[in-house]
Amino acid sequence: MVGHYLVMLRPYPCVHMKVEKALEFVDQRLYAKTGKYLNDTEREVFIGSWRGNTYQEIYPYNPQYVEKTLAYRLWRKLSDVFGEKVTKKKIKGIVERAWQRQRQVFVSYRGQTAAIAATTLMTKLQALGHAVFIHDLNESVLLDAAAAVTDAESAASVTHSLQHCDCFILLLSPQAAVSEMLIEQLRCLRQEGVERTGSPPPVRVVIALEPINPLQLSHDLRNYLTGAYHWVWEPAAMAETLKRLQTILEQDIAALATQSLPCLTFPDELFEVAPEAGSLSTETETLAAASPSAVHPLPDAEPEIPSGLVHLRSQFYVERTPVEGKCYDEIGRSGALIRIKAPRQMGKTSLMARILRHAQEQDYQAIPISFQHADRSTFEDLRTLLRWFCTVVARRLRLPHRLDDYWEDTFGSKDNCTSYFQDYLLPAIERPLVLGLDEVDEVFRYPAIADDFFGLLRAWYEEANYGSRDSEIWERLRLVVVHSTEVYLPLDVNQSPFNVGLPIELKEFTPAQVTDLVSRYPLSFTPDDMAKLMTLVGGHPYLLQLALYYLAQQQLTLAELCATGPTEAGIYGDHLRRHLAALEQTPSLARAYRVVLDAAQPLQLGSEQAFKLHSLGLVRLQGNGVVPSFELYRRYFSDRLHIP
Repeated sequence: MVGHYLVMLRPYPCVHMKVEKALEFVDQRLYAKTGKYLNDTEREVFIGSWRGNTYQEIYPYNPQYVEKTLAYRLWRKLSDVFGEKVTKKKIKGIVERAWQRQRQVFVSYRGQTAAIAATTLMTKLQALGHAVFIHDLNESVLLDAAAAVTDAESAASVTHSLQHCDCFILLLSPQAAVSEMLIEQLRCLRQEGVERTGSPPPVRVVIALEPINPLQLSHDLRNYLTGAYHWVWEPAAMAETLKRLQTILEQDIAALATQSLPCLTFPDELFEVAPEAGSLSTETETLAAASPSAVHPLPDAEPEIPSGLVHLRSQFYVERTPVEGKCYDEIGRSGALIRIKAPRQMGKTSLMARILRHAQEQDYQAIPISFQHADRSTFEDLRTLLRWFCTVVARRLRLPHRLDDYWEDTFGSKDNCTSYFQDYLLPAIERPLVLGLDEVDEVFRYPAIADDFFGLLRAWYEEANYGSRDSEIWERLRLVVVHSTEVYLPLDVNQSPFNVGLPIELKEFTPAQVTDLVSRYPLSFTPDDMAKLMTLVGGHPYLLQLALYYLAQQQLTLAELCATGPTEAGIYGDHLRRHLAALEQTPSLARAYRVVLDAAQPLQLGSEQAFKLHSLGLVRLQGNGVVPSFELYRRYFSDRLHIP
């Protein structure tokens, strides 16, 4: 099974079921198999048999009829359901073993075709004895075998099901590929896998409703799906799909080896360089030539260096003069450090990518590194993180792996990492090296290592400015650090890299920049139209691009956008639900935001709450207070954010 990732499921628990739970389980299995539930008499026979009662005790008026007819038919019916002979004496053991063998399966989907596939999968997997939950990314609804859960219970139900699932199945459709809620689900799933004690993380399965084109998936989505089992959905081949899923759920190693199930991989080279003639030319050139209005905006940008192909696809990139110019000048300075901060989807990664591209044009070696690509085990301790960091840089530089030659456990991890850069990596390339460090927010989650890691970056920056013998080698290293949240860690002011170098905080687009962006779409906007659009979403780059995409496609009018935008039925429903889920997971932050929404003027909050809401993009700083960022958030959250 070369190239496959075998993740063992959690061991079967030892359970002693109560009769109520057993009856519910049997009823679900029977319905999944036959479409019918137990009748009242069958329920009485089952309950009495489970409790060890005799047929005389179960039905004293005619025990022989119950035994020879009713019970006989019931046991035969349940034998078909459980795949082994069921009798009165065996029923309890058979049901408990079946309960122990069942797996918790979470199915995520979006779109009408995917909904049909999800319902089919739920029915088939339930018939095999598994507990199945399906979630429409477009709705605040979670379905299981019993009922739909909505509104106030929904977020908790989805979170609970994700936390306890053994297998996560994504029915990947074009609609799901651009879902922010899917990214949030996968993030939670990964985090849950880390936090489980004594149990392995959920197995991921991607069933694509059409062949996967990695160029149409965001880099976050590719990262989260790498290593997942995958195949293309074929309704006519349902038996084969069920066979594969059952093999995965049972973790039959021999069967997995025989079936050689493919796992998703996305080579970095696909996004780092323009394709050679004949490699991906037809498909990628079609995407490159398409107008901005024909390509659905992705919820996150590529961290890779834009090649000619990416430049052509990014016709809607708007420069924030003079930001780009400052960054280009700074990256040319020895030992430079640029810090880019902004809420999500404000263009941080796009700016970083263009800085790296500019550096490459100056004949610098420039590579992006996203900390989201690191497994959570990477952050267990400083040694593991720094060894991962060194290995990734060497691999992206196409240098041989020589970490063990420079790593001596006698010395500390920071000293070893410094030696690897100073004595091996930097001398090996003989030209400036620019590292674009994206999503360093991941490191903030681990205070035990964050102080040392960021202190190391600060030390390298200062080493380049000491004027010592070693400064010349460190002058080659330039850093671009990208993050979206405030630093609430107790970092030593003399060791933090967040108070040195060139600070860049990306703001919303100005009216002039919005006008520039609109002009790149086949739209005729009046000044009044522009005012209405900016009232709704301000100068938020992603929300603007999403609106302009649908307007240019003539899928809705500006009036319809303003009316439906702040609702879950509108084009921003997915985006809004992601923010709502984030707030509901942090009640104190939700309460603070509710107060902001109800205030008639800028409201002063505690500095941490204000900056967290600002980092999420939900508020705009105004003097010493905050206000909702724009009308989209004010209208939606005023209606949906309910505080007990």
